[in-house]
Amino acid sequence: MLGVLTGFGIIGIVIAIGYGVARLRVLPDNALPVLNRLAFFVSTPALLFTVVSRSHPSEVFSPALLASVIAVVVTGALYVVVSVVFFRRGVGVTAVGTGASAYVNANNIGLPVATYVLGQPSLVVPIILLQLVVMAPIILTVLDITSRGEVSLRSVLTQPVRNPIIIASLSGLVVSLFGWTVPDILLQPLLLIGGSAVPLVLLGFGMSLVGRRPLQPGPDRVAVIVASAFKSLVMPIVAYLAGALLIGLSGPDLFAVVALASLPTAQNIYNYAARYQTGVVLARDTVLVTTIAAVPVLLLASVLLAH
Repeated sequence: MLGVLTGFGIIGIVIAIGYGVARLRVLPDNALPVLNRLAFFVSTPALLFTVVSRSHPSEVFSPALLASVIAVVVTGALYVVVSVVFFRRGVGVTAVGTGASAYVNANNIGLPVATYVLGQPSLVVPIILLQLVVMAPIILTVLDITSRGEVSLRSVLTQPVRNPIIIASLSGLVVSLFGWTVPDILLQPLLLIGGSAVPLVLLGFGMSLVGRRPLQPGPDRVAVIVASAFKSLVMPIVAYLAGALLIGLSGPDLFAVVALASLPTAQNIYNYAARYQTGVVLARDTVLVTTIAAVPVLLLASVLLAH
């Protein structure tokens, strides 16, 4: 469990530094939107391209990935139903909530968990690719269309060529599938720039917490609680049922699927929400609540399933 606690400790420290920077007014008042835009348009695309392009295609297509897909689809669909029927929120906010309930922190927490708890870092690669190549484009397309206030076939078809995160993810997948090697003269600058993505997102998240408390009374409070419960409880349970009953996983493979489904909501969801100014409170509070809840959930999964 040292890897889990270490991963959460790293995230917590960087978030706390971001909070302190904003609290002490070290940066100008417009620093937060600048950091968010830099992470969205520059750092995150560089990181995603380097991660996806250097993965092996055989790591993507596995029984574990199928269990993860089922967990994502079921959890996300349940949230959409609850949001539409009970919350009656807009399409954009519903998209953010769906992401908050099913999009896991595969990089910042997933890699330490896969390395130190599961003993195989490559286990997290399929989750990363699923989220970057499938989930992120869907969420970003919905947010982009709703932020423009209109829906058109042209907008949907041109979304992939207008969004840097989608371009980077799909470009990396093409490189991986064809077995190409990116020259160091191109790869090293991207690695250097991509290395700033996680710190920027975490610092921005910490800065956004100044003057705000999670689960404050308001239109997003119940949605945050529901999204957090879906992410921290429903998704791991669905992953277990899918892995054990439908696919026949057991032992370390089943534990890996459940552990990865237990990861907290990724800061990327907050980054997307902040970029489009849609469901920002919902994303921010769910990330915070699930990050806190993930520690006991992962520990419980380890006690019940790890052998």
